[in-house]
Amino acid sequence: MIFLQMKCDILVHDIGTEELGHFEMIGAIVYQLTRNLTIEEIKANGFDDYFVDHTTGIYTIAASGTPYDAFSFASKGDVITDLHEDLAAEQKARTTYDNILRLCDDPDVIDPIRFLRQREVIHYQRFGEGLELALEKLDPKNYYAFNPSFDK
Repeated sequence: MIFLQMKCDILVHDIGTEELGHFEMIGAIVYQLTRNLTIEEIKANGFDDYFVDHTTGIYTIAASGTPYDAFSFASKGDVITDLHEDLAAEQKARTTYDNILRLCDDPDVIDPIRFLRQREVIHYQRFGEGLELALEKLDPKNYYAFNPSFDK
C-alpha cells in the first residue's frame, strides 16, 4: 500500500505542478486581453466593477464572480475518494475550456485554450490510471472500494 501511496503522490504532484503552469497561461491570456483597455471599453464591457478593485491585474475569480479560494480544494485523505474528486475536477476544467472555445473567436486565445483542454484530458487519463492502481490493490471482496487502511 505504501508503494501505491507514493505512486499516487507523484502523480498528483506532477499534475499539480502542471496545473500551476496552466494558471500562469490563463493569467497571461487575461492580461494580454485587458492591458490596453480604455475606460470606455471597460465600462462598455461590464468590466468596471472588476476594474475598480483590481485595475487590469489578474485576480482569481470565476465567471460567476466567485473568488477562487481554498474551498475549491476537496480532499478527504482517502486515495479512492480523492482520485474520484481529481477526475471530476479535470472534467470540469475540460468543460470550462470547451465553453471558452464556443464563445471565443480570437486565435491567440483559441490555440492555448485548445492546448490546455488537451492537457486536462491527459490529466483525467492519468488520474484514471491511478484509480485503477488503487482499486487493483484492494481485497477482491472489497466491493464498495472502501479504504482498507482505515476500515479494518
